[in-house]
Order: sequence, then C-alpha cells, then structure tokens
Amino acid sequence: MNAPQNQSREVPEGNLAPGERPLPGPRPPRAVWTADPQLSRSESGSDPSSPWEPDQQSPPVPRRGKHKISHSTGVYRVQSRDGRKTARRTVGIDAARGLAMIGMIAVHTLPALNPETGEPTWVWRLAAGHASALFALLAGVSLAFLTGSRKRDVGRDRLRSRVSLTVRALILLLFGLTLNLLPIPVFDILPYYGLLFLLAIPFTLLSNRANLVAAGAFAVVAPFVMQLSLAGIDYTPYYNADIADLAVDPGNVLIDLLLTGHYPAITWMTFICLGIALGRMPLNRERVQVGLVIVGAVLAAAAVGLSNFLLYRAGGMRSILEANPEMSATDVRWVVKLGPDPVLPTTTNWWLVIDGPHTNTPFALAYSAGLAMVALGGFLLLSRTAGRWLSPIASIGTMTLTLYTLHMLFLAAIDISQHPGFWFFIQIAVAALIATAWLKALGRGPLEALMRAACRWAGRVVVPPGPEPDAAPATAPVETVPQSEEAGTRTEEAVPRRE
Repeated sequence: MNAPQNQSREVPEGNLAPGERPLPGPRPPRAVWTADPQLSRSESGSDPSSPWEPDQQSPPVPRRGKHKISHSTGVYRVQSRDGRKTARRTVGIDAARGLAMIGMIAVHTLPALNPETGEPTWVWRLAAGHASALFALLAGVSLAFLTGSRKRDVGRDRLRSRVSLTVRALILLLFGLTLNLLPIPVFDILPYYGLLFLLAIPFTLLSNRANLVAAGAFAVVAPFVMQLSLAGIDYTPYYNADIADLAVDPGNVLIDLLLTGHYPAITWMTFICLGIALGRMPLNRERVQVGLVIVGAVLAAAAVGLSNFLLYRAGGMRSILEANPEMSATDVRWVVKLGPDPVLPTTTNWWLVIDGPHTNTPFALAYSAGLAMVALGGFLLLSRTAGRWLSPIASIGTMTLTLYTLHMLFLAAIDISQHPGFWFFIQIAVAALIATAWLKALGRGPLEALMRAACRWAGRVVVPPGPEPDAAPATAPVETVPQSEEAGTRTEEAVPRRE
C-alpha cells in the first residue's frame, strides 16, 4: 500500500532485505550527500551495520601527486620513474624505519661512553641493540606485505612471491658478504638479514596467532640453543665474514650467521615472526596503533623489571660471580650496560637473565621488541595528524638499503674517531637530502629498484603466468598500503597485487 501524499515516510538506507527496494518518500540525510562529517548514526537513522554508514576507519584516499601527504591518514603517493603510475606509502612505517636507520648510524658513529662520567651515553642506552631490532621487526612487517598482507597469497601468487623472497634473501646475503670485503669497523647486519629472510619464508604461510607463538618460542628457546652452540661447537668466530670466507669455510660462516654471531638468526627470528604477525593486522586502525604502544610499553617494562629482579634479588648476580671468579659485580654490570665482548659467556645459564644490548637473551629480546612496537605504533599515530612534519625522516625510511650501504662505505673510508658528533650530523643531513630529493624525483631508491626488478623477474621466470587467471589476489587496506623498502624489502601495494 502506498503512503498518503501528505504523510512523509523515512526509509532508513541499508536496512533492506536482498531484492527489496525502498518505498517512495524522503530519505534521511547522509554525510555522503551533505559532506557533513559530524552526522551521527541517530541523525542518519541508519543501523550500526548499515553499509551506508560512513566508515570512521577508512579516511579518504590521498590525492595523486609525486609526494602528496594526507593529513588525516598519514598516507602519501610516490610517482614511479616512468611517471605513469603512483604508489601509496604510509608515513608512519617509513618514519619508524627512518628512525631505525638514524639509530644505527648513531650507534656506529657516536661514542658509547660519556667522557666525563664514564657511563654509557643516553644515545647508547636508547639505540644500542634497539635500532637494529626495530629494523628487523619492520622487515617482518614488509614480509607480510610482500605475501598478501591481511589476506595471504594463494595459488600461483603464493609460489611466485616465495620465489621472489628466496631471490631477495640470497641477494642480501651475498651482497652483505661482498660488502664485508671492505674494512668496515662495525658489525654488518646485511648477511644476517639475508639468512633471516630465507628462514622466514615458511612463517609467511602461518596465521597471526601461529607467528605470535613462534615469536615467543624463539625468544624463550633460541637463547638456550645459542648458549649450547657457543659452549659445544668448535668453530672459528668471525668479526664480519665476507664472501671469501664463505667460499673457503662455509660451515663456520653459516654457524656464525645462524647461531653465534652478533645478530644470530635463530634469536632474531623473534622480531621477524612478530613483524609478520603485526603486518597482517589492520595497522590503519587507531585502536590497533594505540594497542601497539600500550602492549609494547608493558612488554618492555616487564622485561626490564623481571630481569633486574632475577639478577639482583633472586640470586642471579651471585650465581654468575660464582661461575666466573675472575669477574666482579662491576664487570657483570658493564656487560648489562654495554653488551658482551664479543659473545655472552657460557659458564652458567644465569647469564640469560640480563637484558643488555646484543646479549640475545629472552629479556633483551622482549625489551627490544617492546620498544620496537612502541616506535611503530607511535609513528603511525603521529602520522595521522602530523604526517607532513615526518617527511624528512620518512624519506630516509624509503631507501634504507641504499643509505645503509652508503653508511658502510663511509665508515670504511673515513676516520670518524676525531669528531664523531660532526660526522654523525653530516651523515644524517646528507641522508635526508638524498632521500628527499630522490623520492620526489625518481621514487624508489636505486638499490631498492634493482632488488625489486630482480625479484619480480625471477618470480615471473620460475612461475610464469598460466593460461587461466591466478587465484584471487590479496587486497590490502587502503590506508596501510605502503610500498616501502626494508633493507631491500618492498611492502604491499594499494591495489590487487600480483608478483
């Protein structure tokens, strides 16, 4: 029955059963008509499940351009080299990666001890071990993006992406070992990254919950395996193993990279698995970003508190001193402050309760993982309102493989011991200028572009397009669709992706 002409009938939008059409009559106002973002559910007369309800978690897509930032989402577009298309990136993820790059430069360049007090500097306390852990966690996030983000790749896409990851891992491993032929005065992380990427491929097939469980298992079990390896395996330790060492002594090099080195892959898989799990979460949502900050802060505080309790209250210090009569309590505290030299002693498992940088103990891993989560969540939150102000540091985060390589070459060529503060600021300023200019002019960094081209080519050669369409590709959330490089790692694109 039709409604009387003098009686208005309001028809809520989106509440109709399939196949039904709305009855004649005026419609309730909607924000899509009025452009009024303050229109509430009660004013619109729609149900909370209405498909017409404005999605508060999906802000508008940013404008096209070479380097346009959306203030509300922290997403910006970068034009490709040929100028035919643009890629969306997330400022918060790039900024977190840029912070990790700056932290590693600081640790490699600035002194660890204050010359006046003899205590570790605040830069060392904040960045030593934590900057590289943030790098590793973001590498895991990138691996999640590379393999379908929240919807994991299936079918031929899955096989092609795994081939690409294998090529990426081998390139990083061999490139890092070749770079170590130079007299680099710091530990180079690239060979470890290559092995980490290779080990991470099976974990990209797992669910979020499985990766979180794997991260916890690596954090708890892997340090004991590391200590058993240090005590029970007769091997030659390497400072920075190079490609020649791999050719003549592959066994010792692999043991060093996997079990006993500065960044042993078996313990650092903690950050990779955690990063994969985070990368499959809806990182564009504010509640997830706030959750990262809260959970990360609680995890870091709990790790430090429990470590101090076990070391100083539960008999840890006494047991360590009994097992190491040549050491004093001050010596043990210096290991906690500065890290092992070069590896953690194996005289007792009580060494595994300390949380010092690069000790690779369960508490050190949890402490660094918590701080990395705080940094990631904090930058994602900050980019929602101040994305443009993060542009310089985010630009550094878009080409970390290129900038890290330049940093290694710089350390091998220049003596920075005389004026470390000056050389630190020079490196940061040059990195920011190069990254900003390159990003606006050409987009992806040079080494990142070569890496991406090689991996895509290998994926297409090994898994060529079939006669029938591939299985449905994964579609990433619009807001968190960065196409970033983490030590050569490309993250997901904003459109359905095929490797």
